[in-house]
Amino acid sequence: MKRSSKDSEASLFAIAETQGGFFTAKQAEAAGFDRTHHAYHVSTGNWVREHRGVYRLTRFPIPERADLILWSLWSRNRDDQAQGVYSHQTALSIYDLSDVMPSKLHMTVPHSFRRTAEIPPVLILHYDDLSADEIEEREGYRVTSPIRTLVDVRHEVSDELFTQAFNEAKTRGLVTGADIKRYRDKLPGFVDRRTRLAWFCRNRSRTIHGDFKGAAICRKTPRLHPAAD
Repeated sequence: MKRSSKDSEASLFAIAETQGGFFTAKQAEAAGFDRTHHAYHVSTGNWVREHRGVYRLTRFPIPERADLILWSLWSRNRDDQAQGVYSHQTALSIYDLSDVMPSKLHMTVPHSFRRTAEIPPVLILHYDDLSADEIEEREGYRVTSPIRTLVDVRHEVSDELFTQAFNEAKTRGLVTGADIKRYRDKLPGFVDRRTRLAWFCRNRSRTIHGDFKGAAICRKTPRLHPAAD
């Protein structure tokens, strides 16, 4: 049974509402809009064509990071499922763990990801098969988990910037001791050394090493937040 125009509009709005006003051509079809009529809705000003197969409802407020939603939808596969996950320095900025604002968007896609068309210049693609617990869902896009983000940028940023990001993540509870233990082999060596030293300094009063020498070492220890006991 064919849907009424009001039902189709309501259905499309419900989809677009979870994606910052954006939607794909397949989503519009599923809502009841025939593909041959898509150009009409663009010409009348109801929709804005943002990219091939990706549209936005004109009346919907433009979200602050519309670009993240747009390129996430661009990464969809034949089943219209987004494949891309924002990662590396882009994820670092999403979590506000760094003052660095990369000029391009870093996105991790599965090894099976294929595109016949040219990759948009704004994107830098990384190929890896992320596990479900390495991905966090946001409204309209996905981003790598904080600990996976730190692992990814370990060779891309300076030790100083990495330490700043790591400290901030620990302070805000974005990274736990269990995270550090799981990814210990993939994190810079100084993280594990400082983590163990910070644990000693925090607990020295409960150990036989709570002497003046230990106190002196702890006063010189960089402020890298320790893993949970």
